[in-house]
Amino acid sequence: MMFSFTAISSVLFAVLIPAMALGEVDRPYINDKQVPEDRHDLEVIQKHLTEALAGSRRATVCIDLGEGSGSGVVVSADGLILTAAHVTGGVGRELTVIFEDGKKVKAESLGLVADSDCAMARITEGGEWPHVELDREDSFRLGDWVYSLGHSGGFDAARGVVVRLGRVVRLASDSLQSDCSLIGGDSGGPLFDLRGRLIGIHSRVGERIQENMHVPLREFLEHWDEMSQGEFIGEGPFAKRPEKGKGFLGVGTVARDEGGLEVERIGRESPAEKAGLKAGDVLLKMDGVDLTTKEQFQELLKEKAPDDRVRFDFLRSGRSETLTLRLGER
Repeated sequence: MMFSFTAISSVLFAVLIPAMALGEVDRPYINDKQVPEDRHDLEVIQKHLTEALAGSRRATVCIDLGEGSGSGVVVSADGLILTAAHVTGGVGRELTVIFEDGKKVKAESLGLVADSDCAMARITEGGEWPHVELDREDSFRLGDWVYSLGHSGGFDAARGVVVRLGRVVRLASDSLQSDCSLIGGDSGGPLFDLRGRLIGIHSRVGERIQENMHVPLREFLEHWDEMSQGEFIGEGPFAKRPEKGKGFLGVGTVARDEGGLEVERIGRESPAEKAGLKAGDVLLKMDGVDLTTKEQFQELLKEKAPDDRVRFDFLRSGRSETLTLRLGER
């Protein structure tokens, strides 16, 4: 039996294609060159970058922490954000997210991994948000061309998101290094391959601007469910676990014979004042527990950490009300 060369080639092609990694089919050839060799090579890099840049810039956000800022990137239409643990600093914190066009929205930090610098946050306002594609196949290699985005030095409406082009220069099990030039404010921002797929998040910004480490996306994928559910994972060095007993409310109370604790005073700029508690309110329950004495109230607060949510049932002018607030730090 005889076979034509064409028939044999067709069979080999059909066998080989399924065995190839999905990303290999459209992998830019320029990644496999040691250096660009001519103008065409440079134009290929430029073409890939310009085609992907607009969408990735729209999804890259500044995360305003009140006492500083970092960066992040939206990865789903419902507003899930990936950033660095040292940017959010904890679980359940209120954040302000700023898009490149200046739009500000409220967000809340979700879970984090303290020993690898992964963190999530979520926009808490309704809407459909610009977002980027994830490189779930972990398909990048040493030497690949990449680009980084971030709000360097904080949000700047006139400048917008800053883009830096570079290459992957080192790979490790839990990190990758690029020679993209990063500075303060870029932390938590995204690193993309030339197709505009997210491959990592900026973690350690070096003293020399070309020596920067990123958390690869695979680290996020490994802990995705736990972070989505608001879990604090690991023990440092990028985030400190909240310490019980340091939760601060900022009220002075006195026990009543008929039950509950009457608020005598409210600390200025305290969590209680910001949440709307007032002198004269009568606190009846905290997280469903009846309040009877000041000492019991203090013991309950000793079990709380900064940023913990606390629910109060109380009376105001004889009317039953409820309020949930977030504790500050003592």
